[in-house]
Amino acid sequence: MILIGTKCQLEQTVTEELTAATVGSGLLPVFGTPFMAAMLENAAMTCLQSFLEEGKGSVGTHLDISHDAPTPVGMKVWAEAEITNVSENGRMVDFKVSAWDEKGPIGGGTHTRAIISNERFLSKCNAKLEK
Repeated sequence: MILIGTKCQLEQTVTEELTAATVGSGLLPVFGTPFMAAMLENAAMTCLQSFLEEGKGSVGTHLDISHDAPTPVGMKVWAEAEITNVSENGRMVDFKVSAWDEKGPIGGGTHTRAIISNERFLSKCNAKLEK
């Protein structure tokens, strides 16, 4: 049973490889929004995975976030995901996601993940390669 209120927090230090300038989402050497989004999704995936049986996983289906403050290279950033809702059929899970650096909040929003069978999902995906 997936428990509403469960949280997971991840931490990393911003490096040159994690900047907007490197990923192409901006020109400045600051923590890039795509990397913040990935970190938030990773926190949610990590939070949910502990509730799933072998062979099950989850994929992100919706991400609604804002990136409100810049973070320089060398500063630590944190991402947290909290389970806020599980759909009636138990297949969709909603999260509140938040990010901050050593000086305070830098972004947040909501995220939804769908629980999937890893094998079935990959089979369906790879079928796109067939002619």
